[in-house]
Amino acid sequence: MSDPILALRAAVQARLEADGALAALIGPGRIHDEAPRAARGLYVVHGDVEARDWSTGSDRGCEQEIALVVWAAQSASSRQALEAARLVVDALDEADLALEGHALVNLRWLSSRLAREPRSGLGHVTIRFRAVTETL
Repeated sequence: MSDPILALRAAVQARLEADGALAALIGPGRIHDEAPRAARGLYVVHGDVEARDWSTGSDRGCEQEIALVVWAAQSASSRQALEAARLVVDALDEADLALEGHALVNLRWLSSRLAREPRSGLGHVTIRFRAVTETL
């Protein structure tokens, strides 16, 4: 049995990497598990995850709140980060993703927040989604 967090993360990664509009804006290979060192331009990083039991009397389930963060590193603008965040939401909100070992019941956009990193001043948009999965 695979972990529902890892299964969802892999499916989200695959969907975003396959999105032509997002790749055109941020470039290929710009979606990461962790922030790359000294990155320039826009990139997306998997953020925080909170998972809760969502089991029923007969099925195992998991509710997750996941975050993706679009960073406007050094040479990018907050406006570009907001554009990329919109493309992420368009690609994932209510998407039908195939997960290994799990069925995705739903995936919904919850919120987006533009902020600046206090030390560097770099803009970033945190996008939050809620997903429910059932174990197959």
